[in-house]
Amino acid sequence: MYTWDEDTSAWYGDAKYSYSSSGAAKRKEAAERAEASGPRTYKQKEQPNEKIIDPRKHITSASANPLIVAIDVTGSMASWPFEIFDRLPLLYNTLSQYREDLEVCFVAIGDAGCDKWPLQVTTFAGGYDLEQLLGSLYGEGGGGDAPESYGLFAHWVNTHVSTSNVDEKPFLVVFGDAPMHPTVPHQQIAHYLGDGGNRDVDAIQAWQQVCKNWNTWFLRRPTGKPGDKVDQQWSQAITEQKIFHITDEQRAVDYAMGLIARAWGHFGDFQDNMRARQSEDKVQAVSTPIEMKCPSCGAPIPVDVAGMFKCSYCNTTLKL
Repeated sequence: MYTWDEDTSAWYGDAKYSYSSSGAAKRKEAAERAEASGPRTYKQKEQPNEKIIDPRKHITSASANPLIVAIDVTGSMASWPFEIFDRLPLLYNTLSQYREDLEVCFVAIGDAGCDKWPLQVTTFAGGYDLEQLLGSLYGEGGGGDAPESYGLFAHWVNTHVSTSNVDEKPFLVVFGDAPMHPTVPHQQIAHYLGDGGNRDVDAIQAWQQVCKNWNTWFLRRPTGKPGDKVDQQWSQAITEQKIFHITDEQRAVDYAMGLIARAWGHFGDFQDNMRARQSEDKVQAVSTPIEMKCPSCGAPIPVDVAGMFKCSYCNTTLKL
């Protein structure tokens, strides 16, 4: 399990890596708090910490770089909160050295048709505070049918999340493998989010609204086939270009970090970070599909470009 300190000597790769001086104070504070708390453990639980994960709350980030990480926790994905927890210090320490004001919100998505906790959400936070927040989520492992309540989550983002200081679309990353219920019943909205009204919400339209304010990506587990019914529905919701097929589940967090590092102009450093943990084959397997997409709009990028590159689709300038 990764730790909050800056010592990378125990990493398994052949290369060496050191974090930059940017964000060092926050990493030091997190490491000191982690040491005082004892060894990192992910406690098995029978339910989430309901005071922390209640989706009826409204959350705000004053950061210019908020990040939402949402995880489908139905069925075989019930263990994914632990997988993210294991890599939490790596995720935060790596990305916060690129942008020190990074704040993260974690979300667990289930099925409101049958699960007890179909939407679990944390507030935005950074550093060691994320340890308790992520540890409060519960991988219920339910789900009554193929579609899940991704639409309820999208509606929550549209109505319960505010960001006041962003200059560019912040990242919202969903790890999942299923389609969504096409409609969010108003009864579910009232029950789980505490919102009034008697109108159902179209899930596709809710996601289209999310995409207006968030750089949204669906990182799909290696299930199904590209272009299948799951892809077709998510293409309507966030566009085909923003669906990213993961080929190695163990590298799921690396795919997300790589996309963000690419957008923020630090992809080379991310690759060096990964080389200190994985083989060169693994680094290239993760890097190649990321390098083929614009991290802002998902449009294809020529493989032979270098230096400063302006995407012809969204006009984003990238440092390649």
